[in-house]
Amino acid sequence: MFYVVKNYTGDVLNFEMAGELAEAEGIQTDYIIVNDDVSVEDSTYTTGRRGIAGTIFVHKIAGAAADDGKDLSGVGEIASRVNSNLRSMGMALTSCTPPESGEPIFEIADDEMEIGMGIHGEPGIERKKIEPADQIVDEMLEKILGDNVDFSGSEVAVMINGLGGTPLMELYVAYAHVADVLKREGVRVWRMPYIGEYMTSIEMAGFSISLLKLDEEMKGYLDAPCSVTAGRPF
Repeated sequence: MFYVVKNYTGDVLNFEMAGELAEAEGIQTDYIIVNDDVSVEDSTYTTGRRGIAGTIFVHKIAGAAADDGKDLSGVGEIASRVNSNLRSMGMALTSCTPPESGEPIFEIADDEMEIGMGIHGEPGIERKKIEPADQIVDEMLEKILGDNVDFSGSEVAVMINGLGGTPLMELYVAYAHVADVLKREGVRVWRMPYIGEYMTSIEMAGFSISLLKLDEEMKGYLDAPCSVTAGRPF
């Protein structure tokens, strides 16, 4: 059994406990802790970087590798390779309302945005007045491309992920500028971008950008057939 965990302290503890219970039943396990978020490190909720929407790429490629017959070690290796070459960052315009509480999880003014917001409403790196989409994308890509993965001259999978309350048209507006910046930086977008709601935060308005630096094996597994019971096809 291979499990994929986003790097939040509670998630990691619970999945590690589940793995120990499985091992006690004689089920061999392995796992990957995804930490693709470039915005915040060592926050209230994590040790190290958080896992956000780029985790979807890890799920797809690791799942396709398992379906292809790789053993736990092989699945773990490619999952780790994906995580090492994956960077993401998000922003939010509104809060969301968990059904249990019926109250927004944080307050934000109508003319404000939070840069670096986590998928559960964790604080970002800056709250400020809303800016035009191109400026927001520039700020997020500066962090992503300036991190410790050399994307220059490479081929990347791009995901523009909606958080639940952002119209698809606005996600395409964001992608249009992402594509322009990547072209200017000599980064090639592989195939069609992934644009839509892949990892939402209930009805939160906002989006995230994920870039995955690809190799040929990753491309093959991203292309593998996949059907899902909910959400967008991958």
